[in-house]
Amino acid sequence: MKRVGVLILAALLVVSLVVAGGKQEQKSPGGKKWRIALSNDYAGNSWRQQMLKDWKSVVEKAKAQGLIAEGPAFTTNESSAAEQAAQIQNLILEGYDAIVLNAASPTALNGAVKKAIDAGIPVISFDNAITEPSAYRLLTDFEFYGRSEIEYLATRLPQGGNLLEIRGLAGTYVNDAIHAGIMQGIKKYPQFKIVGEVYGNWTQSVAQKEVAGILPSLPKIDAVVTQGGDGYGAVKAFEAAGRPIPIVFMGNRYDELALWKELKQKTGWDTSSCTISPSVVQIAFWVALEVLNGTDVPKEIKLPPLTIPSDKLDYFLAHTEKGGVASIEYPQSWVKELIQNVKAGKPAPPDPLPK
Repeated sequence: MKRVGVLILAALLVVSLVVAGGKQEQKSPGGKKWRIALSNDYAGNSWRQQMLKDWKSVVEKAKAQGLIAEGPAFTTNESSAAEQAAQIQNLILEGYDAIVLNAASPTALNGAVKKAIDAGIPVISFDNAITEPSAYRLLTDFEFYGRSEIEYLATRLPQGGNLLEIRGLAGTYVNDAIHAGIMQGIKKYPQFKIVGEVYGNWTQSVAQKEVAGILPSLPKIDAVVTQGGDGYGAVKAFEAAGRPIPIVFMGNRYDELALWKELKQKTGWDTSSCTISPSVVQIAFWVALEVLNGTDVPKEIKLPPLTIPSDKLDYFLAHTEKGGVASIEYPQSWVKELIQNVKAGKPAPPDPLPK
């Protein structure tokens, strides 16, 4: 009987260990089995392509460290809010633990996002941020981006001048915020006047076509204010039209940086460049992991865009992949420091330079 009792106790112990092991296999205290999905509305330009590469890179590193089970990326067609809302619903049904979101609309996805959050799935919104207050929002200061363009032009053209504005993708938060910043800058420096406006969709080919179409109707242009991915196309449109190349604010794309260096060497033409780094998606990933692991994370975190002044052109050109966008690798340690700084009311840590 004693032998039978011992065997029963041993069997119960094995069963309990298997059950405990099963629970740990599902989700360890360290978050080793977390499933984090990226919901992305658009992949039609070099910035978004680099963003997806940066997402893949951080997911592979986190998996290698045993921090997550998977981190797939899902991209909709045509930047459709309706399609992305359905996509989010599918991610809820598939049981993902967190959703990182680059949204097609600041408001149209709020309902789908709220459903995810009500289901216990945190949503971390970045780049094209949403307005749903229960989501975590990483907000690049895009108004600062727009203002900085006019601030730069005020140093180059203190007398002011005529501006052509190339906007981004209509209806998005980023497009609206950068435009608002440009208008704030013009209010401060009223010697500048926008005499033409086109939508370039943050894509060089679209920007070139749209600028070429409007140029014949425009007076002398002193500078072009942009939103990223459109500077190269703008310069090429002016060249094709046989018009003098004005100051064109660039957006950190490799082709823009290479063209800038070429023109600078040939003619002394100079400018500045700025945009959100595509690797902000890595910040969003690490924030999602921190939230899942129980860290107290502020609901809103503001990030400055990555600015490339003329004296840093060579460095960033050398560290940017051909066809890509200047990007910085954000490690988990940097994001942990960022969260602590935000909670303490301090600015973001200095950006780590590309290796």
